[in-house]
Amino acid sequence: MTNEPIGMIPVYRTLDEIPARFGPSIASIGNFDGVHLGHQQILRAVVAEARARDARAIAVSFDPHPEQVLRPHKAPRLLTPMEERARLLAGTGIDAVVVLPFDEALAHLSPRGFVEQVLVTVLGVRSLHEGGNFRFGYRAGAGVKELAEFGAEFGFGVQVHPAVCVHGLEVSSSAVRHWVASGDMKRARWMLGRPFEVRSTPVRDRGVGSKLLVPTVNLAPYAGLLPAYGIYVTRLTIEERCFQGASYIGNRPTFEGAGFSLETHILDFEPIEISEGTPVQVEFLLRLRDDEKFPNPEALKAQIFKDVARAKRYFRLVR
Repeated sequence: MTNEPIGMIPVYRTLDEIPARFGPSIASIGNFDGVHLGHQQILRAVVAEARARDARAIAVSFDPHPEQVLRPHKAPRLLTPMEERARLLAGTGIDAVVVLPFDEALAHLSPRGFVEQVLVTVLGVRSLHEGGNFRFGYRAGAGVKELAEFGAEFGFGVQVHPAVCVHGLEVSSSAVRHWVASGDMKRARWMLGRPFEVRSTPVRDRGVGSKLLVPTVNLAPYAGLLPAYGIYVTRLTIEERCFQGASYIGNRPTFEGAGFSLETHILDFEPIEISEGTPVQVEFLLRLRDDEKFPNPEALKAQIFKDVARAKRYFRLVR
């Protein structure tokens, strides 16, 4: 895959794509899943130092997530697929994103090999900004102490940043994943600095045609993390047009064998052009209730009317 600009900055997908004399650079290395407030704080420091030193500000990430290679049975569902992560990283003000393909060769690279071959030789790193729990190299064998020692040897500085806390909670990707999986969109939003969102496309032949003529959008299967099953107040963006919504995530237990669905009912609906490839963004604002089985479709319909009324009230109050 060739280097493609995202958000008007280059995204390098392999070390071979990086041009000669790329440095000097100021960098942060990490998975950056979610690009939460902790990541944002570190990247602001990267950008500030890069501007002061007339260097390039870069974020170095990995694809796939290392856990998906090293421990696939334990690998978490991610908050942000790589394309979305790169877009969010671009929004922090950095100059470039470097995405290292995480494979067996990279997994077995020693800490010294990673520093010498990647950071020094290819990226021309002059300074690194990391959180205190940063680990790197074969079997995560080195941390910020060893990184500082390599910095003294190879001529780059290391800045270690404390964890960010919001409302007494320490911000981390695993913490955000916990709150999203629990359906607590308020705490997830605290840590992300924005609503949790899912970007996908509509399901073919389910409300998809040359025009969207009914106020319901069903999303295609999604590999990333989704909130807990239930009903949510949401905001839906289609082709840069924003709609208020109420979304359902679950297996539709009222209808036997219906299967999984992620569908959004648009509250302020108007017809709009849409196809199976149209990008759709759903922001999850508030969880209204758990998914539940109703004795019959009429009871479900009555509850849906109540859910829609609560969602409309939410939007009236937040204006």
